[in-house]
Amino acid sequence: MLKQMNNYRILYLNSFLLFCSSCPAPKKEYAKRYVLSESQSRQNSSSGQGSSSNSGGSSGIPQPPPGMSFYAAKRVIGDNPWTPEQLEQCKLGIVKFIEAEQVPELEAVLHLVIASSDTRHSVATAADLELKSKQSLIDWNNPAIINKMYKVYLGDIPLKTKEGAVLKPELKRDPVSTRVKLKIVPHLLRSRQAAETFPANIQVVYDGLFGTNTNSKLRTLSLQFVHHICITCPEIKIKPLGPMLLNGLTKLINEYKEDPKLLSMAYSAVGKLSSRMPHLFTKDIALVQQLFEALCKEEPETRLAIQEALSMMVGAYSTLEGAQRTLMEALVASYLIKPEVQVRQVAVKFASTVFPSDHIPSRYLLLLAAGDPREEVHGEAQRVLRCLPGRNRKESASKQMPSFPEMVYYIQEKASHRMKTPAKYMTGTTVLPFNPAAFGEIVLYLRMCLAHSAGVVPTSQSLADMQDHAPAIGRYIRTLMSGSQAISSSSSSKSGETNPVQIYIGLLQQLLAGVGGLPVMYCLLEAVSVYPEKLATKFVDKTEWIKSLMNSSKEEMRELAALFYSVVVSTVSGNELKSMIEQLIKTTKDNHSPEIQHGSLLALGFTVGRYLAKKKMRMAEQQDLETDGDFLPEQEELIQSATETIGSFLDSTSPLLAIAACTALGEIGRNGPLPIPSEGSGFTKSHLVESLLNRIPSSKETNKMKERAIQTLGYFPVGDGDFPHQKLLLQGLMDSVEAKQIELQFTIGEAITSAAIGTSSVAARDAWLVTEEEYTPPAGAKVNDVVPWVLDVILNKHIVSPNPHVRQAACIWLLSLVRKLSTHKEVKSHLKEIQSAFVSVLSENDELSQDVASKGLGLVYELGNEQDQQELVSTLVETLMTGKRAKHEVSGETVVFQGGSLGKTPDGQGLSTYKELCSLASDLSQPDLVYKFMNLANHHAMWNSRKGAAFGFNVIATRAGEQLAPFLPQLVPRLYRYQFDPNLGIRQAMTSIWNALVTDKSTVDKYLKEILQDLVKNLTSNMWRVRESSCLALNDLLRGRPLDDIIDKLPEIWETLFRVQDDIKESVRKAAELALKTLSKVCVKMCDPAKGAAGQRTIAVLLPCLLDKGMMSPVTEVRALSINTLVKISKSAGAMLKPHAPKLIPALLESLSVLEPQVLNYLSLRATDQEKAAMDSARLSAAKSSPMMETINMCLQYLDVSVLGELVPRLCELIRSGVGLGTKGGCASVIVSLTTQCPQDLTPYSGKLMSALLSGLTDRNSVIQKSCAFAMGHLVRTSRDSSTEKLLQKLNGWYMEKEEPIYKTSCALTVHAIGRYSPDVLKNHAREVLPLAFLGMHEIAEEENSEKEECDLWTEVWQENVPGSFGGIRLYLQELITITQKALQSQSWKMKAQGAIAMASIAKQTSSLVPPYLGMILTALLQGLAGRTWAGKEELLKAIACVVTACSAELEKPVPNQPSTNEILQAVLKECCKENLKYKIVAISCAADVLKATKEDRFQEFSDIVIPLIKKHSPESTGVRTSKNEDENEKEKELQLECLLGAFESLGKAWPRNVETQRCYRQELCKLMCERLKLSTWKVQLGVLQSMNAFFQGLMLLEEEHADPEALAEILLETCKSITYSLENKTYSSVRTEALSVIELLLKKLEESKQWESLTSECRVLLIESLATMETDSRPELQEKASLLKKTLENLE
Repeated sequence: MLKQMNNYRILYLNSFLLFCSSCPAPKKEYAKRYVLSESQSRQNSSSGQGSSSNSGGSSGIPQPPPGMSFYAAKRVIGDNPWTPEQLEQCKLGIVKFIEAEQVPELEAVLHLVIASSDTRHSVATAADLELKSKQSLIDWNNPAIINKMYKVYLGDIPLKTKEGAVLKPELKRDPVSTRVKLKIVPHLLRSRQAAETFPANIQVVYDGLFGTNTNSKLRTLSLQFVHHICITCPEIKIKPLGPMLLNGLTKLINEYKEDPKLLSMAYSAVGKLSSRMPHLFTKDIALVQQLFEALCKEEPETRLAIQEALSMMVGAYSTLEGAQRTLMEALVASYLIKPEVQVRQVAVKFASTVFPSDHIPSRYLLLLAAGDPREEVHGEAQRVLRCLPGRNRKESASKQMPSFPEMVYYIQEKASHRMKTPAKYMTGTTVLPFNPAAFGEIVLYLRMCLAHSAGVVPTSQSLADMQDHAPAIGRYIRTLMSGSQAISSSSSSKSGETNPVQIYIGLLQQLLAGVGGLPVMYCLLEAVSVYPEKLATKFVDKTEWIKSLMNSSKEEMRELAALFYSVVVSTVSGNELKSMIEQLIKTTKDNHSPEIQHGSLLALGFTVGRYLAKKKMRMAEQQDLETDGDFLPEQEELIQSATETIGSFLDSTSPLLAIAACTALGEIGRNGPLPIPSEGSGFTKSHLVESLLNRIPSSKETNKMKERAIQTLGYFPVGDGDFPHQKLLLQGLMDSVEAKQIELQFTIGEAITSAAIGTSSVAARDAWLVTEEEYTPPAGAKVNDVVPWVLDVILNKHIVSPNPHVRQAACIWLLSLVRKLSTHKEVKSHLKEIQSAFVSVLSENDELSQDVASKGLGLVYELGNEQDQQELVSTLVETLMTGKRAKHEVSGETVVFQGGSLGKTPDGQGLSTYKELCSLASDLSQPDLVYKFMNLANHHAMWNSRKGAAFGFNVIATRAGEQLAPFLPQLVPRLYRYQFDPNLGIRQAMTSIWNALVTDKSTVDKYLKEILQDLVKNLTSNMWRVRESSCLALNDLLRGRPLDDIIDKLPEIWETLFRVQDDIKESVRKAAELALKTLSKVCVKMCDPAKGAAGQRTIAVLLPCLLDKGMMSPVTEVRALSINTLVKISKSAGAMLKPHAPKLIPALLESLSVLEPQVLNYLSLRATDQEKAAMDSARLSAAKSSPMMETINMCLQYLDVSVLGELVPRLCELIRSGVGLGTKGGCASVIVSLTTQCPQDLTPYSGKLMSALLSGLTDRNSVIQKSCAFAMGHLVRTSRDSSTEKLLQKLNGWYMEKEEPIYKTSCALTVHAIGRYSPDVLKNHAREVLPLAFLGMHEIAEEENSEKEECDLWTEVWQENVPGSFGGIRLYLQELITITQKALQSQSWKMKAQGAIAMASIAKQTSSLVPPYLGMILTALLQGLAGRTWAGKEELLKAIACVVTACSAELEKPVPNQPSTNEILQAVLKECCKENLKYKIVAISCAADVLKATKEDRFQEFSDIVIPLIKKHSPESTGVRTSKNEDENEKEKELQLECLLGAFESLGKAWPRNVETQRCYRQELCKLMCERLKLSTWKVQLGVLQSMNAFFQGLMLLEEEHADPEALAEILLETCKSITYSLENKTYSSVRTEALSVIELLLKKLEESKQWESLTSECRVLLIESLATMETDSRPELQEKASLLKKTLENLE
């Protein structure tokens, strides 16, 4: 063994050394060069590489090829150089040796890699193919493999050791050639170990990038290797590499400019390196500059890579400080103005990432970028700038955004600087410091900084949201102003300009004057409105400019400008105020421009409103206005006049002006009593209310007009405690319901709420100065609260209305009342009634109604005390879960709700969402949680609209979410499932709850087991909706999630899903199918060998489930999926299947039949034998190519002795008791595979398998029979000799003893299979097999083809295994006689006959048998003759004839135990007397042959049998029998004909050479023949003539010594008279031919015996006449012969 291993090692070494060389093309000068060195064309610098070594080598050896030392080259080649062809063949041989798996993978890898680089195509291809086949088996992270590769790549690098020893020159190896390097590096790219191996990795990189013999391909591969190192090398090991890699990459970038793709890779590598090692880059800002410069100058295809690299480098500079940060600022600023868009894009990235979010200079740069013309630049800048700081105030540090004052000062400084440079922007006559886009972004950003500094969440998206924060911003502005005022008092007079608020307003003015814009207008309005006392006064002298804004073409802009104007005007009083109002009234009435009228109308309304508000405030403070100069009577008249002017526009034909008038009146009404009369003619309060109410249902009005009218109506009781038409107004609003006016109903709800509570409404506040929460009604205000009346009307009239639109509207109003008036005593005292109202709406068809009601219920619950809450919960739960209703009496005997109306919707799903929520709460034993769920279920789009959002449900939801947090473990599983509910309403509601509650992404993983348990349990729920949602949820849960913890649950999931796959509802089935497919994919992944123990466990739990439940399922889809999964698992699991093979393989084999379409069995039963065989063959082929068989074959690869012990008994059981063609055929196929996969391991079990296969051999199905025989043919190869002998004995017994054809067929098939597939086994047991084959090949084939096929099989076995038939018989004579004797002694007649034929064959083939065999054969044959006649007995007679004919000489010798000739004849003649005509014919023929062979004279006995037979069957003796049908007559005639022919032939053969006997019978016999010749058909004539020929041949009268002229003359005369008939037969030439032969014989005999006188003249005349007729015969040869004979006869005369 050791010697063998040493030989291998030498071979490895030699192969390695050989492969280090390249195989150059043969050239003439080749002989001069060393045979292994690489050609100059392939290795330009080989001389350079080897020059240092040259001196060290012996003088006779030229330079070795790269990768080899002198010593190695000398050792491989010796003194005789090889030819290139020899070298190629040697290399191919080495590759083939490796292919034969004689070399471990570890050793073989390197040789194959080097071989794959060979210049000879045959070598490289062979190695490549082998490498690919081994790819999956090679561990590329094995240090041994990687170190070898590095060593070959780099050669022996001279490293000085401590001892200072240097490698001897003749042992030094140079690096390999570039060609080999190009093959090595791709394999290094596969290896994590290669990336970690220092210093070899960096040496390979530098060699590939800068080596003397590198090329662009190697450089590319080396750069890929750098990428590989950056990605895979661990943190500790990449540290020393970093600086070297960076130096190499920068050097390559600086020096190599030829290939853009290569440069791109280099830049990308720099980026990857920066993300791995940021500290390398932090201090090197020059590198950033270099890359920015490259981005400006490089080719377009390289720019993308540089852009990517810079983007990756950003993170490295996020910690810059001091001078470095300033330097980076300048760098980014300089590149933000470059013309290349990519440069600006990256500069934005740097500005946004490198600096903190409160870094002012970088924010300024981003603001400039936000004005960039390119979308990709300004879009990114805006995204960064508008990204809001954290909403959590604890996290939100003060420096998340720049401080407002600091940012303003910085912008002002930059703006003033830019105004002096060409960077300024000109628009018309205005000069701006920034372009409008950037300026707009600057203003919005300053507003965000202002909000942030004021302590609110900054936003720039919605003006309405921004206005909510105005009071807080106002407080901050006041603080800023008061702070600066304190400073300004002690500083210069220009201190006002240094105030950040003033600067901010100045910037807004500047932008508004130049460009305009809605957000800018709003910002200015907000800034002035929150502190009008100080800030509005500055705009009094700019009213004309403000008016110009009021004339804007945009409606919203005019509205904001009008508001702004009213704020400014409100700061003036007296005559100034009067003139301004008069001016507004004038412009309002001037109808030249609708825009100017619109702006003036609004301004007038807002101004009057502010005037009234101011007046109300003063009244509250002083209670005496007469002394106040601001509120003089003439001013009051002016205000009334202004109001009437506004009112006159209500009926304007212009919708724009009508809406403006409506808005203006609303604003006036909100702030104080309308300065117009209540009743009477003209423009009064009564007329106004009526007019506005009429507009709401009108189809002519726009929605906007309707909304404004509703709002305005709602405001009247707010400003006027004595408003006379309050209830009329409310009733009018409630009666104005229209279909599909949902938004309008929310507006009506708000208006009703405001109007119902009157002066206490929050609508009365100044929105710029006070928030809703902070507002308290003034102490002196008159109370005009009609909430009880409103509630009563809504609950008693509208909620129970038969009109669904009214019910929906009422629900919305009720929600508004509960939300806005939550503290109102009336609301709190009617909680139960309100809840009942909301519950009744829950059953509406309409989703929004349900949603509104659910929100209302949540609010109602929150309002109650503990006792109220308990009552509310029990009522709600009972109502939802039972659908029953409690009747709540509101007043007297009035029933608010009609019983039984709940939950009756067309689809029956009205309450489903809320029932689910209720059951969810009940399951947690916390029924009150149903209200929390309702608050969280914000799924309707309405809540995202402005109207819906006003209710603030998001805040309520957040609070509810916090309260529900403790119940998460119980909630998560249910909620997870509900997200997939088929009911859209439930799904949306539950998804809202889920999103609100589950904020942590890991929640699902945390509660995975609980979720799974819930889903599996609900898969079999009695509700289809739950089953479907469980399937869909399971599908989602399983996808892309590690399931190691729930492996034990997998079988349960599979089995349950299998059941659901057969669900009665189609949608559930589809959902289950989806879940099963996902489960299948997940399980296949989990069965990967890489999963280790988890993979093993998964397979262990999955296989029983898939095999027992899946594949045996009656559901087609389940079976298909189970098989599909099993096939995939077998492919992915590999060797892990081994322990499970004993269960898996039999189950799959069973499935081959179970899963076959049943119709095939039906067709097979009804087909003919031939069709059945063809069909069954096709079925078996299909089974063998099925996925199940594919899986089985996968498993078989991994079997060994450890598994076979368990598998074989199951396999045997399956062969014996398996049902179905596929299963049995599959079993046979598995056994064949086992004999090739693990032959030695199978030996102990072969006996068991053989006995099992024996049962298959006798299967009625021929295809199964053949399969089992085929398997047996392979199995004997692995079995013990004793088992094989037993098998052959069994087959022998079957063949000899069993009469059923099936046994004979199985024997033939099995022996034939053994001969074909295990010929050695057959040769070892030839003495048992070949005699049987010999006997078998003589089987009597009947009409059916099968027996013919069996004969052919036996014949093939015999011929393939004997040296010629004669030699075979001689070789196995003893055995052949024994078996034929046995056959003759068989009880079966057919077997006896077969034995007889075999014996006859032996006798024929050997020509003579010697004692004792002859005696044995004859004895056996004669014994067989005894007894009655049976089918096939003829064969015994034929055999006797054959044996006697062949061995007549031996029979003459007297030998003990050998029958004498006499005994044989006696027995044969006895058989001639049997009645059976067919048999009798054969017996007579046999007797004739025996008599002829033995030359015995038994003619007397013989003729006594034959002659009567001839006479009996002569035509005249056989009358016409009409009783039988024609067919039988025909058959009988044929038999008679055969009998006659046989009888005449036999007489000829049996004619003895005995004078006495001839004398007795010659006359009679001649007469008999002559008679038949005249009367018979041509066939009989022919037979008679042949018999006559034999008769004359043996007639002793024709011999000289026995002459009797008289007798002869008589015979000749008789003959001549009759033979003329035959000679003159014109129809049949064969008759004429035979007659001529008889004449010829006679003339010849007469000539020889000199007895011409016996031929009388009469005879001659007859013959000459007949022969004369033949001279015109159609056949020339007969003419000639007849002519010749005629001449002979004529000559006699």
